[in-house]
Amino acid sequence: MVLTHNVLAVTFGVLGNIISFIVFLAPVPTFVRICKKKSIEGFESLPYVSALFSAMLWIYYALQKDGAGFLLITINAVGCFIETIYIILFITYANKKARISTLKVLGLLNFLGFAAIILVCELLTKGSNREKVLGGICVGFSVCVFAAPLSIMLPNILGAFLGAVQMILYVIFKYYKTPLVVDETEKPKTVSDHSINMVKLSSTPASGDLTVQPQTNPDVSHPIKTHGGDLEDQMDKKMPN
Repeated sequence: MVLTHNVLAVTFGVLGNIISFIVFLAPVPTFVRICKKKSIEGFESLPYVSALFSAMLWIYYALQKDGAGFLLITINAVGCFIETIYIILFITYANKKARISTLKVLGLLNFLGFAAIILVCELLTKGSNREKVLGGICVGFSVCVFAAPLSIMLPNILGAFLGAVQMILYVIFKYYKTPLVVDETEKPKTVSDHSINMVKLSSTPASGDLTVQPQTNPDVSHPIKTHGGDLEDQMDKKMPN
């Protein structure tokens, strides 16, 4: 049973080293391109600096296992060598700003940060607790190594998110205000009382346009001729005297 466990541990350890070696060699095409064009072309040094830091931590962790971390030491030593070459090439072909930035991160993370972790672990932890603490730190920085290449696209993701928020707000406010504008344009116009009074005054005739109608005297009577009266006069004229 113990022999089977050891065989499985060695087998998976070798497979892990092979995969880690392939991961360490993954940036080779990038640096071939950088060397040909003699320019970093916007690439960042953070993935290589963090990979070097992670390999250094794994070596320190393997040294705490009393000879059981041989495979970890070998593959991470190779990783330190490869990542160091990457960083040297990056600094060689980088512009002044990128070179200074890389040296700052390298000094803060790989020297001061690594030294601080060693001091904390040596002073505050012992035995199995030290292995657990270092194991957690190593796993955390291994995740950071795989996430480090995303540093190029993370600002773009943030910009895309903010741009989407702006577009959503634009659409919301645009279609929220449109009904209000329609209501205002379709609102019937009411005429004030003052306007109505002005229209009435303008429609009344002026004093010069007034005409005086002749009045008849009601005391003077006019004979009303009837059809019957006219007929009798005609008959009297025709009769002989």
